Amino acid sequence: MSMNPSEANRIGAAVANTLREHWVLFLVEGIVLLVLGLAAILIPAIATLAVEILIGWLFLVSGIVGLITTFWMRQAPGFWWSLLSGLLGVAAGVALLASPVSGALSLTLILIVFFMIEGIASIMFALEHKRELSGRWGWMLASGVIDLILAGAIFVGLPGTAAWAIGLLVGINLVFGGSALIAMALHARDIDPRTVAPAT
Repeated sequence: MSMNPSEANRIGAAVANTLREHWVLFLVEGIVLLVLGLAAILIPAIATLAVEILIGWLFLVSGIVGLITTFWMRQAPGFWWSLLSGLLGVAAGVALLASPVSGALSLTLILIVFFMIEGIASIMFALEHKRELSGRWGWMLASGVIDLILAGAIFVGLPGTAAWAIGLLVGINLVFGGSALIAMALHARDIDPRTVAPAT
């Protein structure tokens, strides 16, 4: 289904006007994320513990809900697999909440594996682009190398890095996300409604 230019202009104008009307909400959200991100960077051990506890609760609640629905629909096919899945969620949640430090270590090991696989995949992707003579492959190669260096640095520092690695990375993510929202909000504030008026 194609869209004619006047309809596209009308939709674009509606989006721009909505952004302009609610730019303060985006700004507040961005500032909150930025502050939380900076706090996580300054005290990464507490942020790591908070993330680990949150994941523990998510596993526990999802496991309990899974068990309830499994027993509620016990005549449905796959009962035993569903039961196993629910029990596994509960067990993982209890384990993470009962021993947050070892849970943080487990999550850090998963993070290391992720960075290693991501780094290797990025490097191979970059080399494929280099072979095809397409531009910008150098940035992807650098990204892959940085992922591998990060994975190595976290691994070499174990178990000490488990106390701060996840919190630091979450903090960096929140800072970038908050900054992007702030920039978008400030841009939306300056939108001139006359320049986004729908075409007639």
